[in-house]
Amino acid sequence: MGSERDERTATADGTGGPGAAPLAHRVPDLGAMELLLAVARLGSLGRAARAQGITQPAASSRIRSMERQLGVALVERSPRGSRLTDAGVLVTDWARRVVEAAEAFDAGAQALRGRRDSRLRVAASMTIAEYLLPGWLVALRAQRPGTAVSLQAGNTRAVAERLLAGEADLGFVEGLDVPAGLDGAVIGHDRLIVVAAPSHPWTRRRTGLAAAELAATPLILRERGSGPRQVLDAALARLGGLAAPLLELASTTAVKSAVVSEAAPSVLSELAVREELTARRLVEIPVRDLRLGRDLRAVWPAGRRPAGPARDLLGLTRGAP
Repeated sequence: MGSERDERTATADGTGGPGAAPLAHRVPDLGAMELLLAVARLGSLGRAARAQGITQPAASSRIRSMERQLGVALVERSPRGSRLTDAGVLVTDWARRVVEAAEAFDAGAQALRGRRDSRLRVAASMTIAEYLLPGWLVALRAQRPGTAVSLQAGNTRAVAERLLAGEADLGFVEGLDVPAGLDGAVIGHDRLIVVAAPSHPWTRRRTGLAAAELAATPLILRERGSGPRQVLDAALARLGGLAAPLLELASTTAVKSAVVSEAAPSVLSELAVREELTARRLVEIPVRDLRLGRDLRAVWPAGRRPAGPARDLLGLTRGAP
């Protein structure tokens, strides 16, 4: 029954189901989006073509192909140049976000590959590695294009272990304090929130959830040693601590998937669930008598202030959420 319901839902909203075209066939490629952004910036298809290193006929063909794919006119051509249509302006705004996200993805992927001649080794806890670090790496590459970066992602405990073992030059953690043997600086703040699938009974509460009920409920949680778990354990210690988790998972993505599938609620970083909250795949559950704020920190071995690329990356993190 569940699979039939899912199939009907996917087909009804146009996002899936039998016969649906793959996303790659429905969305223009990055090269086409970059060309459209160049047209918007330069006001001429010819100048945009030169900026992209292609001929004007090739650029015209690519724009026409994009228009056919989307079913709307994007560019009006005239002897005085090229102007975006109203639809083109809107598509350009969307394309800009996709291209920026692709740049962040590329920077993160390059860091993960990590070459032997790396000059900056970064270790980061999962939330920071997934949701903040890619943007910082894009900015670092602009400042230091020749810097090779390797990235190791893990929980807060693993980050501390790598720094103390000399396997990383700079780390980022989300726990309650600076791990022993390290120095650090607060670079931003985060908030943990209780989330559940829209069908969960907690979403129909008018007065919010009591902290005692949260503590007594088997939840889906990150593993011990992770930043979110440290904060939650400390906040609920006055109530006797957490009930035994329904599931303990080693990644935020796995926790989110389990909660969306209606297995049980969880407590996760607000940074990690913004997209799911906006799309209503998850719902925030207010808690009346519990605050779950935490600091985001850069950390490094005690007595060894970051230098070179590590210092530059540290400077780029100022102003994190």
